[in-house]
Formats: sequence, C-alpha cells, structure tokens
Amino acid sequence: MRFRILGPLEVRAPQGTAGDLTPRAAKIRVVLATLLVRANEIVSVDSLIDELWGENPPRTATTTLQVYVSQLRKLLHEADAEFGRDALVTRPPGYELRIDPAQLDLTVFEELHGRSRELMEQQNHRTASDLQRQALGLWRGPLLSDTPHGPLLDATAVRLAEVRTAALEQCIRAELHLGRHRELIGELQSVVAELPLREEFHAHLMVALYRSGRQADALQVFGRLRRGLVDELAIEPGRSLQALHQRILVGDPALLTPAVRAGHTMASGPAAGAGRTTGPGPAQGAGPAPAPVSAAPAPVSAAPAPVSAAPRPHVPSGGSAMAQLPSSDELFTGREEKLASLRDVLGAPGGRLVIVTGAAGVGKTALTLAVAHRTRDLFDVPVFVRLRPDGHGQPDAVGVLAGVLRQYGVRGALPERIDELREMLVELTDGRRVLLVLDGVVDAEQVRPVLSALPDCTVLVTCRRVPDGLAGRVVCLDVPGVREARRLFVTAAGQSADATESAECAGVVEACGRLPLALRAAAKALAGRSRLPLGGLAARLRDERTRLAELEAASPGFRARLCEALDGVGGAELRAFRLFGLLPAGPFTPDAAAAVLDTDVAAARATTDALVRARLLCAELPSAGRPERHHVPELLRLLARERLDAEEGPEVVRAALARLCAVFAKAVEEAGPSGPAAVDGVHPLEWFRLRLPALIAVARQAHAARLWEECLRLVDRMTGFLEVLGAWEERDVYQGLALEAAQQLGDLAAQARLLRSLGDLAWQRRRLDTAGELYERALMAADVAGAEIERCRALTGLAGLRLDSGATDAAAALVPPALDSAPQDARTGFEAHRVLGLLALESGERDAAQGHFATCLTYATSLADARLESYARRRLGEFRSGGTAHPGWSEVQPGVWRMHTAA
Repeated sequence: MRFRILGPLEVRAPQGTAGDLTPRAAKIRVVLATLLVRANEIVSVDSLIDELWGENPPRTATTTLQVYVSQLRKLLHEADAEFGRDALVTRPPGYELRIDPAQLDLTVFEELHGRSRELMEQQNHRTASDLQRQALGLWRGPLLSDTPHGPLLDATAVRLAEVRTAALEQCIRAELHLGRHRELIGELQSVVAELPLREEFHAHLMVALYRSGRQADALQVFGRLRRGLVDELAIEPGRSLQALHQRILVGDPALLTPAVRAGHTMASGPAAGAGRTTGPGPAQGAGPAPAPVSAAPAPVSAAPAPVSAAPRPHVPSGGSAMAQLPSSDELFTGREEKLASLRDVLGAPGGRLVIVTGAAGVGKTALTLAVAHRTRDLFDVPVFVRLRPDGHGQPDAVGVLAGVLRQYGVRGALPERIDELREMLVELTDGRRVLLVLDGVVDAEQVRPVLSALPDCTVLVTCRRVPDGLAGRVVCLDVPGVREARRLFVTAAGQSADATESAECAGVVEACGRLPLALRAAAKALAGRSRLPLGGLAARLRDERTRLAELEAASPGFRARLCEALDGVGGAELRAFRLFGLLPAGPFTPDAAAAVLDTDVAAARATTDALVRARLLCAELPSAGRPERHHVPELLRLLARERLDAEEGPEVVRAALARLCAVFAKAVEEAGPSGPAAVDGVHPLEWFRLRLPALIAVARQAHAARLWEECLRLVDRMTGFLEVLGAWEERDVYQGLALEAAQQLGDLAAQARLLRSLGDLAWQRRRLDTAGELYERALMAADVAGAEIERCRALTGLAGLRLDSGATDAAAALVPPALDSAPQDARTGFEAHRVLGLLALESGERDAAQGHFATCLTYATSLADARLESYARRRLGEFRSGGTAHPGWSEVQPGVWRMHTAA
C-alpha cells in the first residue's frame, strides 16, 4: 500500500488490486492522517481526541475513537491482508501505525531532502539539485489539504511548509551554482510573488537576472521590495540585500560567475539574509545578524568569483563595518551571579579565554550575548561567530578563521592557507581591544589558530563539553533555579507575574526540567493555543509519553535541538544512555545503574562518570549517610526512552527492566517499614516516601511489559510500607496491578494474599460490601491453594466485618480457625486476638479483652513491628486509665477508629 499526505490524503492499494482506498468519512481521515504524520511512533489517545474534537470532546470520545480505529483496521486489512494484520497496533497510551518508510511520501521527501543537503555540503550540486527536484515533485499541494486539522496536524503543516520552502531555496541555490540562472527566472518570479517577504528568493532572482544581462530588471526587483516594505511596514530590506543591490548597481563582476569553492560566509553577499523573513525587528543601526560559519556552502548568489580570478579581499580600515553583536535575548532573565562573575573576568586587563559550558538548551548563548552587550563599552570591536547555525556540520580551523574575518568585515575572496588567514586576522586586530564570541565550539583544533592570533584579546567560547586541550576560565551553566525558571516561562508566555506562584506554572516548569529551551517551547504552546489555559498546558505536559511530542508540535525543531546533546558521544555511552531511559525520574544508585546496564557496580560507575562528562547525567551532591547518586535530566530521560524503544529490541528492554525491578524490590525488602535502622541517612518510612514515585513508575513499567513475576514481587515488598503510611490510593491501584499479575501467573496463594489485603483496605475506607466480596474471594483462593495462613487472615477479616455490622455471634464463630494457625504465624495470631479483644469489649468482658490485647502485644513484639506494638500498648493503656483518649471512639485497627458504644 502507498500513502500520500503531501497534498490531499490518498491511500493507494498494492499493485494488482483496486486503486483508491482513501476513506471518505472525515473523522476516519483525521485519525489516519494523524497516525501517518507520526508514522512508526505512538500517538496517544488524548492527542487523537484533541485532533478530532479539539477542546470539546463528547463524553463518548474514547469509545468513538475505538470505533474509528476498528474501521481503519478493517480498511487496511481488506486492502492488504498481510500488511493490514499488524499495521495498526494498540500500544499504551495510544496507537501506532507501522509502515515501511517507502510507503509514505512524507518520509520519501525527507530522505531525498536530507541526502540532497549532504551532497550540497560535498559541493555535488548537480546530484543535489536532481534529488531536491524529486523531493519537491512529491508535493501536490499543502499538507493534507482536504483533511480537517487539529493542533498536531496544524503544527506539522507549518513545520513542513517551512521545510518545503527550504528545499526549494536549496534547489535554486544548487542550480545557480550550475549556471542555470536563465531557466530559473520564471520560477523565481512566481516564488517571490507567493512569498513576498522571503528576502533570499529576491536575492536569488536579482542574481539570476543580473547574470542574464538584465541589470535594470534586477535593480527593479529590489526597488519593488523596498517600496513595499517601507510603505507597509516602515522598514528597510536587510543589510545583506542592500549590499547585493549595491554590488549590482556598480556592476560587480564577481557576481557573474558561480562559486567553485565552499566555506564563504554570508557576509560576502545576500546569503547573509538567507532565510530572513522581513518583518518587525531591531531598529536600523543595531547591526546585522552574525555571519554563521558552516560546513555547508553559502548560497551561490552570494558567492564570490573563483580564487584564481578574484581580487584581493577588501579589508576595512579603522574599524569594522560588520563587527556587531546580535541583539541580546529580550526574554533573558536571572543568572545574575553568573553575569556578575563574567563581567568581572571580562573587565580585567589583558587577554583571556573564558569557556561557558553546559548542556544543550541550557542558555549558554543567551548568557554570553547578555554579558557581551553589558561589557560592550570595554572593547573596540565585538565579533560574534556562530559555528553551527543550522545544526549540521562543524567548520574546521580554516572555516572558523574565515568566519571571524567575515564577521570582522572582510569582503571578497579569502586566502585558502591557514597561515595567511591567521596573519590577516593578526594585522586586523593589532592594537585593538577585541571581544570575540565563538558559539558552539566542539574541539580545540577548531579554535587554536584563532586563539594564537589573538593572545591579547578576550575570547568567550560556548560549548557543551570543555574540549581537551582548551585551557581557560570555565563557567559551568546549569538549569536555572525554580524561581528563575518560572519567571522565564511566564515572561515568554506573556502571562502575568502572578502566574509564577500558581501550581499550574510549577507543573509546567517541572515537566520541562527547568530547561530554558523547553520552557520557551512550552510558552509557544500556550501562545499558539489561545483557548488553552495554563492548567490545560500543565495537564498536557504531565504525560511523559507525549511530552516531547507536545513540545515539538509547539516549537518545530525542539527535538532536534535536544538531540544535539548526543553529538560526539561514543557508541557504548549512547547505549548506556538509552538504557537509562528505563529509570524513573529522580536520583538512582550505582546498584540501579548496574542493573539496567547488566554489569557490576564498578563498571557502572565508570559509565556514569563518562555520561556525566558528556553532560547526559548529573551527579547528585553527596550528603552524610547517603551513597553516591545520579539523575538523568528530565527531558533527556524521555529522549533516552524514545531512543531505547526505537533502537533496542523488546527483549533487551524487558530484560533490563526485570533486573531493575529486582534491585528495587531488594532495596524495599532490606529497608523494612518497621525497622529502626536508617536507609541512605533517613528513616525507612521517609526513605520509602521519597522513593515512592520511582517505585510506582517501575511497577507500572513492569506491568505494561507483562513482567508478571517482577511486578508481583515489587508490589508485595511495597505493601507493608503502603499500609504503614496509609497510602490508600497507591495501595489500591498497585495491589490491583499485582493481583492481575498473580492471576496471569496462576498463583492462587498470591491472589489470596492480595485479595485479603485489598479487603482490609476496602474495610478501612468503609466500603463494606466490597470488603466482604474481597474477603470471600480471598477465602476461596486460599482454600484451593491450600494457603492455610491466608485462609485464617481472610477469616479474621470477615470476623471484623461481621463485628462492624453488629453480628457478634457470627464474628465469634469465624475466629477459632485463625487461633489454630497462630503458633505458625504471629501476624495471624495478632489479628485473631485483636478481633477477640474487640468482641470481649462489645460484650463487656474487660478482663478478657485485656488478656487478648496483652497477647497481641506479645505477637507484635515477636514480629518487631513497632506499629502493631504501639497499637497493643495503646489498647492496654485504656484499661489502666479507665477509658480512651477519644471518648466515644474505639481504635479497631492500628490508626483506624470507629464510633464505640461499649458496655
């Protein structure tokens, strides 16, 4: 089967069968379209409901969606039985459409576009152009032009329209390199009419006309654009386009010849405006955007003539016409301590190298620009060079030197030899106070020639990891503090300052891991959905399984930026990082790391150390009595899980999860809810409370992976803690999961134990009918399994229930069998004598009741259970004091009270 979404939706049958299989029903088309734009990924039920009905879904939305999915499965199966059998699968929290990439025109387009970009970097313009034309030929109109769009399809359509435009620009650039300027004129005239604010297409049209001998027409293109901008927006074209206009006006011969070499920066011509959409921006005189240095060739319309024919480069005198800083980030907030420290360092006399390092998206560029602007008056010339403007390719030392010179204002062809470039930079900067910002450095060799040429200048470098061999003052940048992160989000989202204190704001900031890149994406999500309240956004981001997709939909390219954190990481470390995606949020111990990596603790420590250096893990600050711990930054953890599911087989994931469950179960078992010993420096109950979210997450994963034994064992170990803490909701949910696991395993003894425990919980919550049903089921399971102790525990539960309803004789009749098992099980003896003590109080036999509670104390002491022991002592104390501390109430179980009318 073939699916086409680059235009109207089309489903084409396999060869030899009926042709068009496109569904006619609008809602089914929406479901199919949504699954196709996220092919081979899980699309959550919530996302599909949002796409179908927006903010007002019907009450039956989930059921109706299931019907649509069923109809879609039927359509696929009828068209191609083999393909349709496994194509549309249910995977929590939603559905996944599994197709071969070649079946979908979108993935074919992306593959062709990506290969073309790589070929452009290799200067293979002819093949790059051919592939790009093939890619563009797949488009038959706007994305899914005949299908209703919800938020996900809207965001995808906007993103792909931009990619389509970029593909067209790259194709035209390649064909200008090939000398096809005459053939391109008509197409470019149509493009500038359709995209009147995209200056790079105007630049290409001007060059194409100029090379075709139509200098006057080229100048008219600029004139029309300028008049429109001035009349409608009161702004001028970008400086790069103005520079191109000037070159055409004077008849610059360098524009007549396509370039034959790469590495020129945008400063040499209209490429500086590539991708620029004219609109409101900084006031004139604020300085042009920096000239990015990239491994990719600059647009051919900007390229100078071949080196052999080129004049000497124009070197600015007395200063630099180009050396300007980009505008500082208007949303930048906080970081006052770092700013003050950097200002002090930059303000000191003499040359220095300052290295700002931190994880991807943490705000390194924003910080360096802020400090550069605040110290601008200390320097004669500020120069900013972004080494990787588009996320693809890294320049070598020659490219970095060339980029610095271009930003300094050097025009025309540059020398190719590194020593000549270095010498030119030395001459330009001699005697001048220069601030050089190199944004996105990867290794020392890239910048060593620049640093050696500027020994007396101040160089500010940003990098994710400090490169080996690069020595300077290192400033480590972490995510902002909670308050700063809230202010950043609220400012970016245009919310009132009061919103920073709201629980919803706190939820968004926590979901984003306080990462500025994510906070800005979340702010865009809020701004892009005017009807969505802050609480709605917090709810969307709460789901870990769809959080990255939500942020990507709001800010296309977000996931790619996040993935830059993985650049340069070795294969073994990358696999370890993926496996760490199994870990729940929060800190983890070396034992947990060793479990998921299937290695010993020493090897796990070496791996975690490597990932800390790669900024994929964070080391927790040690404290007294607590072992070393690490955590995966929140969004990187979700990325790791995405990569794990995509790149590792399910058996690998299941095996790692099973080992993790075993480590967690062992840790809970060793802690013990009643033990006096400290765990990690805190009381066991406090330790468990802190670890409960992680334990719950792992139990859920084990259940979802059908690891029944592991799920059952882990929840069993948690039960004692949950009872002591009174965590009713968690106990109800997770013992329910464990019960399903026991049923899947056919473990009747475990079923009896869990049913009885759930009966106890239902009784505590005063759900008496449910409690009775659960006790009866526990009794039946125990009888079949021959689990005598659980049978007796179920009987004491039923006795307590009968006592509650006033049926004292029936309650008394249920207790004797439990007494018979007391010598074998102290807890059963405790529960039997507890019920007998309550029965004695009901009948006014205080001495007998006191004896039963004294026996309870003996059993509790033998169990070393402080909670049960305290209960028995409180009940015995009532006999010494002559009454309870709460008249009219009786403590029937530890911490559980009911109204009492004792005789």
